Amino acid sequence: MFKRINFLPVVIVLISLLFSACDDSSTESFDRAEESITGESLLNHIEILSSDEFGGRAPATRGDTLTVNYLADQLEEIGIAPGMPDGSYTQEFPLLGQRVDGSSAQFNIRTNGNIADELRYGTDFMAWPSNEEERVQIQNAELLYVGYGIQAPEFGWDDYKDADVEGKILVYKNSDPSHDPDIFDGDSRLYYGRWSYKFEKAEEMGALGAIIIHTTPTAGYGWSVIETSWGGERFSLEGGDSENGDRPEFNSWLTEESSENLFEQAGLDLHEMLDAAADRDFEPVPLTGVTVDVDLTASYSDMASRNVLGKLEGNDPELRDEYVIFSAHHDHLGIAPEPVDGDSVYNGAWDNASGTAAVLEIANAMKQVEDDLRRSVLFIFVGAEEMGLLGSQYWSQNPTVHPGNVSANFNLDSMQIFGETRDMTLVGYDRNTLTDLFREHAEERGREITPDPQPEQGFFYRSDHFSFARVGIPAIYPNPGRDYIDKPENFTETADSVRAANYHQLTDEINEYWDMSGMTSDTRFIFRTSLEAINRDEMMEWYSGDEFEAVRDLMLREAE
Repeated sequence: MFKRINFLPVVIVLISLLFSACDDSSTESFDRAEESITGESLLNHIEILSSDEFGGRAPATRGDTLTVNYLADQLEEIGIAPGMPDGSYTQEFPLLGQRVDGSSAQFNIRTNGNIADELRYGTDFMAWPSNEEERVQIQNAELLYVGYGIQAPEFGWDDYKDADVEGKILVYKNSDPSHDPDIFDGDSRLYYGRWSYKFEKAEEMGALGAIIIHTTPTAGYGWSVIETSWGGERFSLEGGDSENGDRPEFNSWLTEESSENLFEQAGLDLHEMLDAAADRDFEPVPLTGVTVDVDLTASYSDMASRNVLGKLEGNDPELRDEYVIFSAHHDHLGIAPEPVDGDSVYNGAWDNASGTAAVLEIANAMKQVEDDLRRSVLFIFVGAEEMGLLGSQYWSQNPTVHPGNVSANFNLDSMQIFGETRDMTLVGYDRNTLTDLFREHAEERGREITPDPQPEQGFFYRSDHFSFARVGIPAIYPNPGRDYIDKPENFTETADSVRAANYHQLTDEINEYWDMSGMTSDTRFIFRTSLEAINRDEMMEWYSGDEFEAVRDLMLREAE
């Protein structure tokens, strides 16, 4: 008689050993792939993309073409497959270019019918036709100050109070209320506080035009950023008729000084009016006795830019039709109208050759471990971000994969260029489960994850992850930390100062302050954390109550 032997425990042990060996093998391959991301490889991409040859990478320029070709060539060289359904690397999107003739632009303030002040284009105001007309001529138009100009029923907030705005120019305070932690997320700027919301609201309300009062605290940046961002050629997606109604004839920004004068002509104190906007009971204030004349001439051109897409197929039969997206915008501001100290190229080394380089190096690392990826991965280099997130907006309106099949978006924009830090900031902290992944991996690496230290600036709505979030995709925007390692005392203030001085300026170039150790460390950290999102059983999700939870639920149902 043979004694029956129970082999089940042995099989279980062997299977456990097999999976353990696979896990060890995967970990080792992940380590090798991570170490392939180096400061040298990152800097090489940045040097090329931010070179004068690429001409500032403005949409629909030679520099744009050079950039798109470089990215497609790099993806092909790495071995990343084309990401478009037609087998190509590029998604073209149509743009309407607009140039305002600044030499003839007029914005005059009248008091009781007489001209009291003639503002200077660029210096005192920026304005453009928002109705895509070649000429806008407005005379003696009335003005209505509408505070923040917000209608938010979920917070019981309405700045308009049924005011008649037809035929009037609406004057807005930028940002949103921050005095009460129970509404508008306290001091965190929501979309209600973005300049784009103000212009959209003026359109929805049927206003004649819109003016946003610029102050550095309410905008989050100085007037020079308005000049460089809005003073050259402007772009919009070609989309036909307005979605909300008749477009206003013009949109504009006024400097704080010009705004003070405007309100003073009406017998009002600007800063008292700005403070009054914080009251839920605020009612619109007519600028009695004051009108404005606006005369703008613009020329237009039809053109196009391109997003660049690459794809790595996942290996899990149950998950390979789900995706994780890496995004970075490849564009910048192009060529300045007038050189400064002999320089006219907005090189955009930090913004955003750095993020573009990081996504390329993550793509290269992912290719090395492609056999260990369960979900598929999309690498999307979007265009025309500087003109209003246009490339990512176009993808979200014309997605190459259904947003309900996308688990997460990691958006890289303006990386850490000043050295290693103990921390990393997450824009989107505690809004979705990606925060949990970063927190877990930060602990393993002896680092800390911190929320946005400047929530009042609304960074969540200022880069391309916002376009993905608007169609429900859980999105995160890793930002540079502030706790520097092996740097002099007060170096954080130095880095902040250099960053602010170079933002959207001709000086955004590689300089003596750059230290690639921080970008290397952060890019490796993001790569390793993203593997968790790619390989986890469950998709990422928005936390309960988040503003994007409802659209996410809708997209998941559509994708079923």
